[in-house]
Amino acid sequence: PADPDYRSPWPQGAFADASFAGDLVTVNLTDASLHDRPAGMSQDEAEIAIQQVVYTMQAAVQARAAVEFKLDGNPIDQVLGVPTSEPLAEAPQAEVLSLMSITSPAEGEAVSGSFTASGVGSSFEANVQWQVKQGDKVVKSGYTTAEGYGDKLYPWQTDAIDVSDLTPGDYTFIAMTDDPSGGAEGNGPDVDTRTITVE
Repeated sequence: PADPDYRSPWPQGAFADASFAGDLVTVNLTDASLHDRPAGMSQDEAEIAIQQVVYTMQAAVQARAAVEFKLDGNPIDQVLGVPTSEPLAEAPQAEVLSLMSITSPAEGEAVSGSFTASGVGSSFEANVQWQVKQGDKVVKSGYTTAEGYGDKLYPWQTDAIDVSDLTPGDYTFIAMTDDPSGGAEGNGPDVDTRTITVE
């Protein structure tokens, strides 16, 4: 991933290629060792890794297509210990994706004057909080409202964020779900960040 906050459990070169025909994406693996779940990887992490491939392939083909895994051109019965004998559909977004994701700005994007941020999320009562920070100091903050919440991730977009009064340099844009409990329940807000450069 371009964003250093993101990581992938898949080893470099795990995939030979992929193809899309009809309503099916075929992903060809390169290594038989991917059949079993490696030591140190939990069952939940393995299932998330599989869903990472499903959602990535669906994004690539712009369709909610089923995804099948093959090795040496033949179907493989499991990948990372997760059953894959049949093509897999996407799991519910709220179960396998972060509840907050920034689409724009991109990591490392240069902005000047003002910029608009957007993404998808599922936040209490559709409230999306945002901040611009320089180091640990919050220099801008606000909120916006997503198109919905609860059952899936919904699009959100900020109004124009004025950065014309900020000193040129590197800043962090942060978007987060609303946490009405103040961290007393659950793991606190889901957060995504992007490094931006104000010119």
